[in-house]
Amino acid sequence: MSAFSRPLAAAIALTLAVPASAQAGDGAWRFSPGGDLSALLDCHEAAGRTLVSAHRGGPTPGLPENAIQTMDAVLTAIPAVMEVDVARSPDGVHYLMHDRTLDRTTTGNGAVADTPWSVVRELFLVDEAGWTTPYRVPTLREALDWARGRTVLQIDFKSTADYAEVVSMIRESGNADNVILIAYSPAQAARLAALAPEMLLSVSIADNGDLEELRASGIADERMVAFTGTRLPRPDLYDALEAEDIEVIFGTLGRPPGSIDSVIERYGTGERYAELGEGGVDIIATDRPREAAAALAEAGRLPEAGLCGVSRGGGGE
Repeated sequence: MSAFSRPLAAAIALTLAVPASAQAGDGAWRFSPGGDLSALLDCHEAAGRTLVSAHRGGPTPGLPENAIQTMDAVLTAIPAVMEVDVARSPDGVHYLMHDRTLDRTTTGNGAVADTPWSVVRELFLVDEAGWTTPYRVPTLREALDWARGRTVLQIDFKSTADYAEVVSMIRESGNADNVILIAYSPAQAARLAALAPEMLLSVSIADNGDLEELRASGIADERMVAFTGTRLPRPDLYDALEAEDIEVIFGTLGRPPGSIDSVIERYGTGERYAELGEGGVDIIATDRPREAAAALAEAGRLPEAGLCGVSRGGGGE
């Protein structure tokens, strides 16, 4: 990156960023379970509403992925769940980071597994266009403190993360009732369920066999949220899961040009987001949270203030 890009990008990012008043909670949407996230999800399903989950916190130009300022910006615009990625430095600090290296999303370089937090904390985040922003890499604890009373965090564990340490930090921060822990295999799900029996799990379910395997691992239905893939909608599967009172997540996210998000953007078919909700998807995990929310709102499916833990305005905790 050229030497002049940092100040120019910082100016652009500051122009696009959320003002300090919004970061304090002024006018922002809130999605607060109030003690029982499973019941809150049931409430939205019963009301015919579909939730939006902002993949990697909903980055846009000037606002990088896995940044608190980026999530603030999303919540200023729409009610949303936030999906974030958690890695661990070799000296024991958990922070938000998707990749195994620092090269793509920060001004640094090198492997996450080899870089101490004393180095990472001095770096600036880089947005999706490659511009340096004025924002630093947030620790997981900072993200949890920000999220409490504001929204639900879906936590994606990267290979360096320590499950037990993360679960302990979630409890200490008072966020046990507003997180969804992501598991990609039955073994991972069983491990997380043992460590955090009070927390919800996002578990991969493609058919009834997957559900039975998870049940055999001792995971109760009420602790599951079913992630059903990113390629083909499965209304039959959604109906089967609804019959078991298990909420459904479907991902329109992914690498362009093949992701559903990319196809919707290319052909201008935003109504597809609403159709997914009508077809049984309870949470849409997307790289286009604002556009998905707009389509859901037009169809009367977006959560509204005063409904099932959703509100707008007021200060944070």
